[in-house]
Amino acid sequence: MLLIIGFVIVMGATLGGFMLAGGQPLVLMHLSEFIVIGGIAIGVLVIASPMQTLKAIVTKTIGAIKGGASKKEDFVDLLKLLYETFVTARRNGLIALEDHVLDPEKSPLFMKYPSFLQDKERVGFLCNALRPLIDGRIKPEQLEGLMHSELVAKEEEADAPVHILQLIGDSLPGIGIIAAVLGIINTMASIADGPAAVGEHVAAALTGTFLGILGAYGFVNPLTIRIKCNNAADLQYFSSILKGLAGFANGMAPVMAVEVARRCLDPAVQPEAEELEKMLKSLNTGAAAK
Repeated sequence: MLLIIGFVIVMGATLGGFMLAGGQPLVLMHLSEFIVIGGIAIGVLVIASPMQTLKAIVTKTIGAIKGGASKKEDFVDLLKLLYETFVTARRNGLIALEDHVLDPEKSPLFMKYPSFLQDKERVGFLCNALRPLIDGRIKPEQLEGLMHSELVAKEEEADAPVHILQLIGDSLPGIGIIAAVLGIINTMASIADGPAAVGEHVAAALTGTFLGILGAYGFVNPLTIRIKCNNAADLQYFSSILKGLAGFANGMAPVMAVEVARRCLDPAVQPEAEELEKMLKSLNTGAAAK
């Protein structure tokens, strides 16, 4: 929602200032310029992006418009889930987690935290880390390295749409110049039609330059930064899982492993230690394994 509000402010300030100076907004409505700029930008996007990246751009743009970034409540639910998971493993052994990992959709533990269960990527990251640990195919001290490799791959995947959108943002001013040059060519061809026709064609050409610059700095580049911020928040979520699970696998008590996971979070989404302690004590897990 904030993204839409920002776009409205950009458009309001641009058109408002233009009108205060005596301009008429309809003068900017040259369909040919929109077609040239929009068409070339979409073409560059298609040329530069694999299909998977194109889908990711659409998904992340929609996510940015909706708000996108993981909220504090999501991180609180994660910490509570990790705590319950660790307590279950401490009491009954890692084998007690096997049913939860094999069929997470039906896990009574995971079902308590919809913000986690409804995101397949989050579920997959935790379950993929727990599975070799439960099977004994990996030593506890090797788990962090394994999860870190997966996290790096996720970061590179998340950055792909950002790089493409940065390319589009950097290209838009130049694309606007292309539209302007085409407009000047039309202008030169209409000199014999009189000053009025020449003025109209010049206005259309300058509109192309204007649209390219506005599109880059008023819309595409800010959208790219928002997606990048959302990616960073999502990676924090996975990093928290990594730190907490690695700590528990290496012998930390559940409450301390969760504390490690809490401390790697950004202060904006990080619950206070006392707040988290109260929430953990309120969970129906019996005596906490400390």
